[in-house]
Amino acid sequence: MIQAIGAIMILFAGAMFGFAQAAKYTDRAVQLRQLLHALQRLETEIGYGHTPLPVALDNAASGLRGPVPELFRDASGRLGKGDGLMFRECWEAALDGGWPRTALLQAERTSLARLGSALGISDREDQIKHLRLAMLQIRAEEETAREEQSRYGKMWRSLGVLAAALVVILML
Repeated sequence: MIQAIGAIMILFAGAMFGFAQAAKYTDRAVQLRQLLHALQRLETEIGYGHTPLPVALDNAASGLRGPVPELFRDASGRLGKGDGLMFRECWEAALDGGWPRTALLQAERTSLARLGSALGISDREDQIKHLRLAMLQIRAEEETAREEQSRYGKMWRSLGVLAAALVVILML
């Protein structure tokens, strides 16, 4: 009886480990979609709405949940405080503070850091060009993330269950 309960617990733990690893791939794909959506809204706010940058960042993050829109809200809050910080400094601080909560990789951070150094210091057309470049890079990463999600997500789920089953078999 105790062995059966132990075996069930090991199978459950292995399955949960596999599902947790697979969820990282899913989270990355979802967060890249959110990032792309927020950047598109930011482009619209800057290009057509002539909205000030702190308000544009808030509007870009509106309607989204999770750690990605929090990056935009944090940068907006820091910029709106009026401490005399440039946008690049506010954006980098927001990335530093919020990045560990995301499932995004260093390539996306590099793209966003590059974008932060270009926004707020040039004319509208130049800012839109930089936003479009960042969106192109994020789209490429999103496509890669979707492929990895379908390939490695299934692998991790299966691997977790099968590794747990192997441990149970070895125990018996």
